[in-house]
Amino acid sequence: MTATSETSAPQPWEPALSVRQVLDLERVLAGQPEVVAGAHRLDRPVRWVHVAEAADVGVMLSGGEMVLTTGVLLAGDEDKQGEYIRSLDRAEAAAVVLGLGRAFPTAPDVMRRAAERCGLPMVVLHRPFPFAELTEEVQSRLLRRKFAAVSLSEAVRTELTGLITAGAPAQRLLDEVARHGGCPVVVTNLAHRVLATAGERAAVDDVLRDWDRIARQAGAGSADGWIRAELSCRGERWGRLVLCGHRGDRAAGRLLADRAAEALVLHRMLGGQSTPTWEEQSAHGLLTDLVDGAVPARQLLPRARAAGLPVNRRAFVPLVVRDAAPGRLDRVLRVLGLPGIVARLTDGTAAVLLSLAPDQDARALTAHFATRLRSEPDSSRAVVAAADARADWTAVPAGLREAQHVADAVADSAAALDPPPVVRLRDVHLRGLVRLLRDDPHVQSFAERELDGLLRGADPDLLPVLRTYLATGRNKSRTAQLHHVSRPALYRRLEAIQGRLGVDLDDFEQAASVHIALLAHDAQQG
Repeated sequence: MTATSETSAPQPWEPALSVRQVLDLERVLAGQPEVVAGAHRLDRPVRWVHVAEAADVGVMLSGGEMVLTTGVLLAGDEDKQGEYIRSLDRAEAAAVVLGLGRAFPTAPDVMRRAAERCGLPMVVLHRPFPFAELTEEVQSRLLRRKFAAVSLSEAVRTELTGLITAGAPAQRLLDEVARHGGCPVVVTNLAHRVLATAGERAAVDDVLRDWDRIARQAGAGSADGWIRAELSCRGERWGRLVLCGHRGDRAAGRLLADRAAEALVLHRMLGGQSTPTWEEQSAHGLLTDLVDGAVPARQLLPRARAAGLPVNRRAFVPLVVRDAAPGRLDRVLRVLGLPGIVARLTDGTAAVLLSLAPDQDARALTAHFATRLRSEPDSSRAVVAAADARADWTAVPAGLREAQHVADAVADSAAALDPPPVVRLRDVHLRGLVRLLRDDPHVQSFAERELDGLLRGADPDLLPVLRTYLATGRNKSRTAQLHHVSRPALYRRLEAIQGRLGVDLDDFEQAASVHIALLAHDAQQG
């Protein structure tokens, strides 16, 4: 795991000042600095400051140094002047600073032209001062930065490790990284698909709004303040962590990204196979936020786009599927080539959001999806609860809630022994209405009052018999068959039920009243 770096410093996290920052120091400004070459490279990091007059100074450098010189050994020899600059470039020096007056009254053209060709920042001081003062100040600042970097490294590592050992989810780790970095944090797979985010919501949304373009710019090193760290395990890369628009010290940002990457990889390793994948967590977070409605759908659009869901000029089909594993649903989507995301909602139910082109037949494709799903192993009883396609993204949450309501109503139905592959709102009839009203105190009181004789009874077999009898349209033969009893035995049970409830089940109105009460009772239990 390594953060991307624009420098050749030995340690990717080693603290450094840029050439520009050194030139902005009060001590340097007093010397009236003037950049005469390499002005476009002033953001190069300065790892150390070195005073050198020898023409072959390059052999004494290891890279990243700002070299200070008066040029006293170079005056009068243009070949030495050019070679001096070239040796600094070969040694990957950060910049050269020439104090004017002692050897050169102005910047020598040979050195200036050579520095410009090499891209080496060259600065002249019109009012030279003792180099020892600059050396002391820069070294002191670098040492303080290095100490601060080490302290930050240990603090971040300790905090993230503590969260991992306490069993905190990966999102909690990302939240802490975003807090330390003061910027949005994004985790992606190798195809730039967003798996998780952290940070201030508005800032995260700004980042995700044009994610594909800016993610690739960050990967190419052309996005200011974007710092990446690779996520890998056992030699295999599986993702990236990105600090988006980090405005603090770049070395500290690289260190923070590295420590965060280490923690995320450790969290993944300790989680094992039981921990949901990042893709599963991403889809779950998006779909549950849509269902809950706590976050406006428009604010979730950048997340959906960054997660790889096509959102421009699309029709969205909300589905909730019962009795099928999310992994099985993903497989069917891939086999059919249908764009969509899948997430587990509860035990036994999963949400699916299809993204179709406007000219595609949403109903036919939903039916095809459901039929294909039922042909999968262990999914022959799967039921797809579907809402109508939504052309407007803001209507998706209502569609998902409608599909969830239909799925719940189907689950309550004792008659749904062989439900169709696709069920819609109009298919759940009275059962669907009762589920919507199940939390109403009047409905709850009605159910308790109507069923009181059975709910307080000692025979637990009577309530299931009543449920089946009413669900089958009061078909005595079918009810006896499903409960594996003779018809005389069924008659005795029905008489016991009528006696306990004080009703005549042959009377349509009384039977309907009991049926509605039973639906309400089952909805409450569900």
